[in-house]
Amino acid sequence: MAKDGKTSGRVASKASDILRSTSASKAEKSVAASALAQSGTNKTTSAKVAAAAAKALDQPGASKAAKAVAGSVLAQKSKK
Repeated sequence: MAKDGKTSGRVASKASDILRSTSASKAEKSVAASALAQSGTNKTTSAKVAAAAAKALDQPGASKAAKAVAGSVLAQKSKK
């Protein structure tokens, strides 16, 4: 993730790959879709997506790309 709080191009690319993957879980795809929606905007992560990102990070079978995207999405969660 870029320091400005936006999804980086590298993370957006990984998110795109996850959405096209047939083996990605529903939680991983939800997180990837959120990352792409936030790309280039000042949007923040909702509590529901943050929970899905935490779940994706906790999955032992999650890919490195899924974990990178989940980490980026969690970093963009509103601090409220």
